Amino acid sequence: MSAQFSVFGVPDIPMIEHGDCLSEVITHALKAAALSLQSGDVVCLAQKIVSKAEGRMLALSSVTPSAKAEELAEATAKDPRMVQLILDESSEVMRHKPNVLIVRHKLGIVGAHAGIDQSNIDHQGEEQALLLPEDPDASAALLRNELQQHSGVDLGVVITDSHNRPWRMGTIGCAIGCAGIRVLDDQVGGRDIYGRTLHATLINRADAIASAATLVMGETTEKLPVVVVRGLNSTQTLSDEDNASIINRPLAEDLFR
Repeated sequence: MSAQFSVFGVPDIPMIEHGDCLSEVITHALKAAALSLQSGDVVCLAQKIVSKAEGRMLALSSVTPSAKAEELAEATAKDPRMVQLILDESSEVMRHKPNVLIVRHKLGIVGAHAGIDQSNIDHQGEEQALLLPEDPDASAALLRNELQQHSGVDLGVVITDSHNRPWRMGTIGCAIGCAGIRVLDDQVGGRDIYGRTLHATLINRADAIASAATLVMGETTEKLPVVVVRGLNSTQTLSDEDNASIINRPLAEDLFR
């Protein structure tokens, strides 16, 4: 483990639009700020700029609610068009109550509203909604490849999003897309400081990195959607094998069903 590490935001990232090349935007912003990437760095990006670049914004006027969406909208006091988008992006509705709709996203993520958001986007004169990237792990892998070509160093990439957690208040930064990092660190079979065998210790390194990055990134008006985490132990952190999809607990292990 690293005794210390640093987290810093990349300043002056412009408002991202559909079709923007994020690796070029990040490389330009780093150069303008007299910053450079180092081997072992983990570049963390807010999901929102990835979704914007990939054209995942939809006008609500283009959505026709189904009967199921209308029924859920009445029960949750939500716009039926937003509910339809949530249903379209989900494989299962888990729970609902007024103002809350908990679903299992098609990516396997369980959370509120399928990650669909209407904050910090240009609504262009009519209501818009921003969906999660279609394949965040693929997005992270592409960004990693491009950033490594630009920088010439070995990097990790994490795409972060704000998630709720069962029985805990508030949101926290979590990893929804990863490339080049060890996502889960299985310590089962190892020993604690007293020599006792570990039977269930599985460390989620990706979410820990995403959470640290979110403290700098912010979630409202900070305008720091790209953050670099530096100084983590490269041997423990970097890996070409893992991605964020392995974080999602299999349905067979869901104890709350």
